[in-house]
Amino acid sequence: MQQAAFEFRTWGGARAGAGRPKTSRRVAHVARPRVTQHIPLHVTLRLVAGLPNLRKKSTFRQVRKVLALPRAGDVRIVHYSVQSNHLHFVVEAESARQLARGMQALGIRLAKRLNRLFKRSGGVFADRFHVRRLKTPLEVRRALAYVLNNYRRHVDGTGPRLPLSFCDPCSSAASFDGWDPEWTHAPPDPRAMSDPFPELSPGVVPARSFLLRKGWRRHGLIRPFDVAGG
Repeated sequence: MQQAAFEFRTWGGARAGAGRPKTSRRVAHVARPRVTQHIPLHVTLRLVAGLPNLRKKSTFRQVRKVLALPRAGDVRIVHYSVQSNHLHFVVEAESARQLARGMQALGIRLAKRLNRLFKRSGGVFADRFHVRRLKTPLEVRRALAYVLNNYRRHVDGTGPRLPLSFCDPCSSAASFDGWDPEWTHAPPDPRAMSDPFPELSPGVVPARSFLLRKGWRRHGLIRPFDVAGG
């Protein structure tokens, strides 16, 4: 008796639009860059869509409380700025493992406090953190200007320019000693607050790496309107 023939179907190729939707905000799951204690890092955490503004006083208070917690042996946060839906950090870490564990711990602490405040559950951050190595004095200077003047960068693109005396209260700008004095003696701005929560620790530590302590200064101190880069 003749055996029935079987038709083997082959894969017809990729279909247009198939697969996971691509978004411009997703952080690619690629190998992390090499991390050493001598190279500062610019780290960004982005929130999922639909959460309240992080710059509201009640919300920022929770962020500051997390930053004020001790982080012995953890990633070192030297500077930061908090925007409406993302956070920027300039940090130091001794290894990629320490960086990953430190940022994971920070993300968990932030998520717990924010979810409690928002009376919700579920994810708070959109994806893994994004990290960029700052290997040269110029890269460090640009990152510092980008982070500390980040709010001005957003506002200047959509509305009136902020006065030169404005010091972002949702950042570590008030504790930064690298401002160019030629540009910081403008008339006081009523919106400029040195620290909205003086009872809390500033949440930052002094830099250890040469690049973040002194190296970047060879390219000049930072002015309030230095907002390019990143």
